[in-house]
Order: sequence, then C-alpha cells, then structure tokens
Amino acid sequence: MSTPQALLELKDLRIAFGGQAVVHGVNLSIQAGERVALVGESGSGKSVSALSVLRLLESAQLSGQVLWQGRDLLQQTPAEMQRIRGDEIAMIFQEPMTALNPLMTVGAQISEVLQLKKVLSRRDADARAVHLLSETGIDDPERRFGAYPHQLSGGQRQRAMMAMALASEPKLLLADEPTTALDASLRLQMLQLLADLQQKTGMAVLLITHDLALVRHFAHRVAVMEKGHLVEQGTLQAVFEQPQHPYTQRLLSSRPNREGLVDEASLQTSPILQARQLQVRYPKAVPGFKAWFQKHHFIAVHGADFSLSPGSTLGVMGESGSGKSSLAQAVLGLIPFSGELSFAGQT
Repeated sequence: MSTPQALLELKDLRIAFGGQAVVHGVNLSIQAGERVALVGESGSGKSVSALSVLRLLESAQLSGQVLWQGRDLLQQTPAEMQRIRGDEIAMIFQEPMTALNPLMTVGAQISEVLQLKKVLSRRDADARAVHLLSETGIDDPERRFGAYPHQLSGGQRQRAMMAMALASEPKLLLADEPTTALDASLRLQMLQLLADLQQKTGMAVLLITHDLALVRHFAHRVAVMEKGHLVEQGTLQAVFEQPQHPYTQRLLSSRPNREGLVDEASLQTSPILQARQLQVRYPKAVPGFKAWFQKHHFIAVHGADFSLSPGSTLGVMGESGSGKSSLAQAVLGLIPFSGELSFAGQT
C-alpha cells in the first residue's frame, strides 16, 4: 500500500539572513489530522521555520522545498500565497500585541477574516466571531468583542488570536507558543480545545513550544531542533522514553528548580506597602439612551487588602483577566483607584 501524500512536507529547508544560515536543511512532514510538536530552546530555529511556510520572512533567503499538498510554496506568486494564508494555513503568533491591529477591536478583526475568507455578511460574521471568542474561553465574549487589544489581558489577547486563526477552518494550524501568555490552569484547557477542533475538522496542528509538559499531553509526533538543525524526530512515546540524540536527552532531563527562599525576619518588620479595600474600575460602554443618564463601570479589583514588608516578596496569582495587572498599575498610580494605599507611611 502506497504512503498517502503528506499535507505539508519540508525538504532540505534552509533559511539565512544576510548570508548567515540559521536553519540547516530541515526535513519534516505532517499528515492530515496529525498533531506534531516542534520543540527546542529559544533561538533554535523553530519559529522562523514555521514563518517560512507562509513566506512571512521577507528579508530571509529560503532554499529547499515547502510542499503544500504537493505544491511548492516557495514558487507560488504573492497573490496565491495571500489566498492560502488564513484560508488553508493559519497561524497563531507568539506575540499577540504586535500581531493584532491596535486600531481595530478584536471582534472586528475576527469578523473581517470571516467576511473575506468565508464571504459572510457583517451580521453573521459578527455573531460567528462572538461564538469563536466563547469557544476559546474568553469570559463575557459579547463585551470582549468590542474591546481593543490594549484593553485585554495578555491571555485574552492570545485567545483572541486563536479565535482569529480558527475562523476560516484551516487545514493546517501553525501554533507558535500559543499558551505562553496563559496561566497554568488554562494551558491544558486550550490545548484540549485545539485537540477537539482538530478531531472535529480534520485540521492538522504544528505546535511550536519549549514546554515539554504540553507536548506530552498534545502531540502525536515530536521533532527536536538544536541550533537550526533537526536533530531527532519520532513518535511521542519513542522520543520521550528512548531519546537518541544527546540534546534531546538533556532537554528531557532538565527540570526547573521551583524551591522558594523566605526570609522569616523580614516578615516581622512593619509593612512598607499596605492596601485596604483597594478597588479598580473601568468605564463600561452601554448601548442606548441609558448611558446618557448613568455612568456604568466594570469592576476589575474588588476591595483588595494586602501588605508587603521590606525585603519580602508577595506573589499575586490568578487566571488571565482576574485583575493582577490592574492591581499593580493601581499601586504605581498609573490608573485611578479607590480605597487606601500607603507606601513607607505615606498615602
């Protein structure tokens, strides 16, 4: 029986900038419906390899072949690449703040994709965009639809990027560190969402990450990159249980030290920073004539009480959108707040 044609196949892919090679002859294939993880340290060439698939590296010199269903994408016209991007191959970028348009609401950006790629009416596209935001776990998706990127938390922006990438139901999704800005409780949830959508639509996923815990829960196959070289690839079980290359072995054996250091003496001194009933709220747009007679607000921080002693560290934890950043900005006086806040005895 003949082997089915790969959905995407990289053949001796080489990437250079200004004559300096950064990716050296990568060979990798992805079948329809397959989940492949491309792992390695920062700077190993993972992201530029993915960007080269969509030819988004204008200043790079590319050689080899990038075969998409048998067609070499390196030989396609700009117009043909424009059609393929988003419609057939979509990408979740690592930095949503630079990838999203700061002058458009996130809902309008997702709706625009649906209108261009799926030829939906504005009304239907808006409704579908709200549904996509809801699927990615954003709370109150109707309100987030009208928010600008700077009004969302990092995790919310990442999920908006995911909703935009999935809008046109691509055959292949390139996910470049899609959970970097998400809190730990949502990372596996988002990968499970990707897995569910992949099974529902038959979409293939190339996950680019350095988080081996996520790879273990998500991938069918694993490819390992080191300094621009693809040093090892195989099934998840084979790579994790019997790694062959020394770099893969080092990668799997590395474990972060999560032990904290507490200075008990510093906890006995008087607080240098103290907050009582600290509240942060933002103006909330309300449609209709009600907004003329009454101001509406969204409360981001509800009456926080905390203190911080000299020489000590206070960890503020919570899910994306829980109010952590708003709390820090209030402490610095960057945004209005109510309640009591004192530093070194001064309010």
